[in-house]
Amino acid sequence: MDINAYIASGILELYVAGALSEDENKEVYQMMHKYPEVRQEVLDIEAAIVKLTAATSNIKNADLLQAIKDKLTFNAPDADTKVISITKPKYNWLTYTGWAAALIIGAGLLWTLNQNQELESNLNTAEIENAYLEEQIINSRSELADSKKLLNFLRDKDIISVPLGGQGEFANTYAKVYWNKKDNSIYLDAQGLPEAPSGKVYQVWSLKLNPLTPTSLGTIDDFNTDDNKIFAIANANQSEAFGITLEPEGGSETPTMEQLYTLGVVPAPAPAP
Repeated sequence: MDINAYIASGILELYVAGALSEDENKEVYQMMHKYPEVRQEVLDIEAAIVKLTAATSNIKNADLLQAIKDKLTFNAPDADTKVISITKPKYNWLTYTGWAAALIIGAGLLWTLNQNQELESNLNTAEIENAYLEEQIINSRSELADSKKLLNFLRDKDIISVPLGGQGEFANTYAKVYWNKKDNSIYLDAQGLPEAPSGKVYQVWSLKLNPLTPTSLGTIDDFNTDDNKIFAIANANQSEAFGITLEPEGGSETPTMEQLYTLGVVPAPAPAP
């Protein structure tokens, strides 16, 4: 996937704004977990929103101050007034004190508003980071459980190990099958295969040799995105060999022999003592 194109698509801005569907939010969340640059872009977008809020607060503050002044105006233009002939002091200190108090209260309200907005933004960022951390912990536990399961599988005394060597122009490729006939399960270690080209997938085959009869064990659709390149496969066939070919997306009914990457014959069982 072109991560730069994904970031430039605008979906991350919609994610931060809360304008995506549940499935789209889940997709972005998974991308944040998988690609550090996507997660950093989300954090940068949130930081930019915080700065933008602070930059525009002065305009809002001016409006709020004007509203406070309008509310605190002692004589409205249309109000009826009585004229009383008295001598006023040159400076009305009580009025000025009232204005000063109003301005102080208004400034305090604005400061509190800005602090609340900043706190809310920080809380949203912290929630995203905590959720991301929780997912990492869950994934780590799952990976640990999978690793223990794989170790127990490989340590089974009845496991058959079948090396698959590179074929033809793909001589540098390799893979290995670990087959447990008791529960018809296979672990395929495909670390020796290159990434599948766009529009192509690797397909695993169980083979009978006489006559040659291939049976598909399925395609490895997530090969390019899988980190450890170890795949669990079901196999209830009486396999005499295993092969891996490169096929169009969706797989093929029969193997494309020109794209046979690896092949290996199941070793004959040891003679009974």
